[in-house]
Amino acid sequence: MLRGERDVASRLVLLAVDGGMPVKDIYLHVFQLAQYEIGRLWQTNQISVAQEHYCTAATQLIMSQLYPHIFSGKKNNGTIVATCVSGELHEIGVRMVADFFEMDGWNSYYLGANMPISGILQALAEHKADVLGIGTTITYHVTESEKLIRAVRSDPACQGMKILVGGYPFNIESDLAKKIGADGSAANAGSAITLANQLIGKNSR
Repeated sequence: MLRGERDVASRLVLLAVDGGMPVKDIYLHVFQLAQYEIGRLWQTNQISVAQEHYCTAATQLIMSQLYPHIFSGKKNNGTIVATCVSGELHEIGVRMVADFFEMDGWNSYYLGANMPISGILQALAEHKADVLGIGTTITYHVTESEKLIRAVRSDPACQGMKILVGGYPFNIESDLAKKIGADGSAANAGSAITLANQLIGKNSR
């Protein structure tokens, strides 16, 4: 990726999947770890913002190439709407979570970055969601997450809905999710599924 060889990266991933490697393992042990490392290199000024954006965009492209594997299974669990709050532009983490839920038999509706509260509430009602997943990578945006959670809790169409949050601020402060009114937080996509299934009384596949 740092050499600008996304075609090589794509080929390596697709060969691994064709060889039998589970897509979930690719997400957890390749995509996620690569994104952590790219973020670290950017924060320590070892790569430019242009390189960081390139690597993230290339990762999203390769993720989309795996969608025939992700969206082919039966859907027999719940429904999740996954999104970023207004102002939050780092969407790849919550997108990975949405894809993981698809692989676990959920119906997922991924709304993307910088979503206004009104649009999120509309999607939750339209899709009759069981769970709302909120991705927050910057501490500054925790306040927006809290505003969204308050709006969901006060909306009659969302009564009983479970809310999960994730991202860097929640990884460094273990009780932050509860402080802002969420039902829980998860450090990665796999643990998010486990927690969501527990909250709605389903068994993970």
